[in-house]
Amino acid sequence: MAEKRLILVVEDDEAMLLGLRHNLEFENYEVVTATDGRDAVQKGEKLQPDLVLLDVMLPLMDGFAVLRELRATRPRLPIILLTSKNLEADKLTGFKLGADDYVTKPFSIGELLARVRAVLNRAEGAATPAEEPSVLHVGTVEIDLAQRQVRRDGAPITLALKEYEMLRLFIRHRGEIVTREQLLHDVWGYPADSVPNTRTVDNHVAKLRQKLGADVIETIPKVGYKMLA
Repeated sequence: MAEKRLILVVEDDEAMLLGLRHNLEFENYEVVTATDGRDAVQKGEKLQPDLVLLDVMLPLMDGFAVLRELRATRPRLPIILLTSKNLEADKLTGFKLGADDYVTKPFSIGELLARVRAVLNRAEGAATPAEEPSVLHVGTVEIDLAQRQVRRDGAPITLALKEYEMLRLFIRHRGEIVTREQLLHDVWGYPADSVPNTRTVDNHVAKLRQKLGADVIETIPKVGYKMLA
């Protein structure tokens, strides 16, 4: 039997916390909980969960501060933010700090579970396809697919999970246009026939460019992006 994946749920609303725990355990996940930011950081570092569901509004430390702390020690730890805030600035803050997904309350448990499965599956990663080279060079950027490492001018670059998955998609379609809809479908897990109108992709590409260099990924106006061949 496959080992249960451990999810840390960080939520200060008791009813919400119990509901999330019940539904996740029903789906055969192992669940640990925290009700404040400091406890979340301690459990995240000690228990090494496979994924964190993280509320933004928390006592002692808010979710953004928790996200920053966890990212410092585990850069690719999958983290989904849960919040009643729906302002674009709040979402942008979360994504800039490395959140892998962002679910706004109220949400359906079915949607949340689908997001959890999608993020965990992406985090596990597929084996490197035979047609992909193990090490790829784009300008001064070196991408080691087998080791999941990226370097620029010889210096290591830390990518959040979403950034790395975007990079893998660009590599698979190197020299071809990748649309925003394709990115939202393949990286974020949205159904192909109902992708949202959002700036999420543009914000992530901007962050990726900051790390890799502005000349690595080209913008195709009103269509999408293309990685240089």
